[in-house]
Amino acid sequence: MPHPALHLAVEIDGDGAHPAAWRRAAHDPGTLLTPRRAAKVAAVAENAGFTLVTLDDDILPPGSAASGGPAGRIGAVERAAFIAASTSVLGVAPVVATTYAEPFHVSTRIASLDHVSAGRAGWVVGVEEGPQAARAWGRPPVEGTAALRREAVDGLRVVRDLWDSWEDDAVIRSVATSRYLDRERLHPVDFAGETYSVKGPAIVPRPPQGRPVVLAPSGLVPPDLVDVALVEGSSPALLGEAAAVSGAPLAFAEIEVALDTPGESADGRIADLERYAGWDTAPGRPPGRLRYTGSAHGLADLLEELSGVVDGVRLHPLVLDEDLAVLSRLVLPELFVRRVAARPLPGATLRTSLGLPRPDSRFAAATTGATGRTATTTVTATTTARDGDR
Repeated sequence: MPHPALHLAVEIDGDGAHPAAWRRAAHDPGTLLTPRRAAKVAAVAENAGFTLVTLDDDILPPGSAASGGPAGRIGAVERAAFIAASTSVLGVAPVVATTYAEPFHVSTRIASLDHVSAGRAGWVVGVEEGPQAARAWGRPPVEGTAALRREAVDGLRVVRDLWDSWEDDAVIRSVATSRYLDRERLHPVDFAGETYSVKGPAIVPRPPQGRPVVLAPSGLVPPDLVDVALVEGSSPALLGEAAAVSGAPLAFAEIEVALDTPGESADGRIADLERYAGWDTAPGRPPGRLRYTGSAHGLADLLEELSGVVDGVRLHPLVLDEDLAVLSRLVLPELFVRRVAARPLPGATLRTSLGLPRPDSRFAAATTGATGRTATTTVTATTTARDGDR
C-alpha cells in the first residue's frame, strides 16, 4: 500500500544553513536585508512545489565573529507578510518565541498573517535563551529548561485561546441594525499563569484557518497543543522512532542538505565553507540532526525511504542560492514522478494542504448546548498583567 504524500518544507532564513553560506551567495550582501530577497527565494520554493517555507528569527543578530556573517535580519513575521502577498499557494511559517514577547502580540501578528495569506499561515514556536536575549528585551532572564518550557507552554495556550476568542460568525456586518459584531460571540480568555495573566478577547477576528498551523520542536510543548512536531535523529530509523513518540498529528523530520551541483561536489562545497566557520560547531545548531550530502538522486531515495516513517520533512539547505536550485530542478520533480510527494493545490489553506481539520473555537463548543446558545458575560478589553517585571 502506498504511503501518504510526504509534505515538503524548507527553511529560507539568511543565505543557508551553514554559518558562512553568505560567502557563496549569488547576490550582493546588502540584498539580504531587503524584502524582495525573501520574496524571490519564496517564489523559487513555490514554483518548485514546496508546501511550506519557514523563516528563522531571533532578537539577537544571526551572524557570529567566527563566520563574519550578516549582523542583522528583517523580522520573520514582516518577511512572512511580504512573502504571503507575493505568493498564492505556499504556506508561510515564521519562528516567533514567547519567552519574552507578549502572547497577545504574537497572537495578533500570526492571525493577521493568516488573514493576509488567505489561510496559508503557520507558526514555528521558538525559544530565546541566554542573558543577551533578556537584555535586548529589557527583562529579567528566563533561565533553565523548566522555565523556558513553561513560558513556551503558557504562551502557546494563550495564543490558541485568543484565536478562539472570536467565534467564526462573530462579525455580522449588519447595515440594517448598524451592528458590526455580535458580542455574545466574543469571549474573554481569562488566563492566569505563573508569571502573567491575560484578560479579554483578541482584537483581530478569528483567522481563516480557525487556528494557523502550529509547529514546534518535539518535546518543547505538549503534543495536543501543536499540529506538527519537528523531530530529529541521525538516521531514518531514529527519525521514525522520534516521530512515533512525538504524539502530534503530524511529524516532520529535520534534515540538513548539501547537494552536488553541476560544477562541484557537495563535499567540496562544504570544505570551501569550513575554511571560514564550522558547520557542526555553529552556535545554536542542534546536535544529532540528520545531514544528507551527495547527489540529488540519493536525496530523492532518502526522502522516499522517510515517507514511510514521517509525515513530512523540513530541509535546511547548505547554501540557498545553490542547493535550492538543485532541489527545484532535480529532487522535487523526481519525488512527484515517484508520487512520494504532491504539490499544494491552488486555493487551499495550509491546513488543507497538510490534511489537518479546521478546529472549532473551544469557546463556541462551551457555550453551545443541545438547546442552543447560552448567554456570555460582558467582554472587557484585552490586558496583560505580569507578576513584577518578569
